[in-house]
Amino acid sequence: MNEQEQMVGLLEDIKVLLTHTKKVMNVDDLAQYTGLSKSKIYKLTHLKLIPTGNNSNIRQKFFDKEKIDVWLLGEPNLSDEFLEQQFNQKLLKNRK
Repeated sequence: MNEQEQMVGLLEDIKVLLTHTKKVMNVDDLAQYTGLSKSKIYKLTHLKLIPTGNNSNIRQKFFDKEKIDVWLLGEPNLSDEFLEQQFNQKLLKNRK
């Protein structure tokens, strides 16, 4: 690896570290912070199983890092099976 590639790698690492110091995160930041896929984050958001900002004037989803940390430490069930079950229950409830 040459010196330029090492420098680029170092700058990318710094960029990742800086995103972890943000108080408010968007979906991309949250995916990088938690390691969850964006699709799983969208499912959790849709099912209201993850804490999100509540500003109805903004279409984009935002997440408070402190609330996400508390939520993650509470060991939420993030399995695909659980999310699928919750999604199906919500669909059934909406049909009634």
